[in-house]
Amino acid sequence: MATAGPEIDLKTLIRDVPDFPKPGVLFRDITPLLHDPDAFRYVIDELTRRIGALTPDAIIGIESRGFLFGAPVAYNLGLPFVPVRKAGKLPAERMSVEFALEYGESQLDIHVDALERDQQAVIVDDLLATGGTAASTAKLVELLGAYVKAIAFVVELPALGGRDRLQGHEVITLVRYDDA
Repeated sequence: MATAGPEIDLKTLIRDVPDFPKPGVLFRDITPLLHDPDAFRYVIDELTRRIGALTPDAIIGIESRGFLFGAPVAYNLGLPFVPVRKAGKLPAERMSVEFALEYGESQLDIHVDALERDQQAVIVDDLLATGGTAASTAKLVELLGAYVKAIAFVVELPALGGRDRLQGHEVITLVRYDDA
């Protein structure tokens, strides 16, 4: 695993997109960060360092941007990567949870054999907003008899209360927008 080198101001590489996906929402777009190889490497290295210190048994990525960060972290740590996907995307026997979003209902699925009982997993996603998707993913992990060691994000929007929905779980974030 490479070392991260000097810290990078990630906020300079996260674009604000007003009124997306609907009027009144300020979207934090990570694609400029992904476009910068040094910044992307820094994010992966920093997540790897923080998550690795927890010595988990598996890394879970939430579709789809959680895959961008979770898979390389799993690779760096030599751990299994477990995808949590939207309804109808997993081909084998799966467990599902339904949950409410700001824009309606959604469903997340995990393969029933993705984790063994008592395994310790870290969930990875790009952004913590209201916490519904992460909380639902944690529920899936627990339904399989495994444990959530932590939930890691690149970006956190504290004003939306997501951390409150994840009480009882360690939350790791690299960037916080306390003004949003």
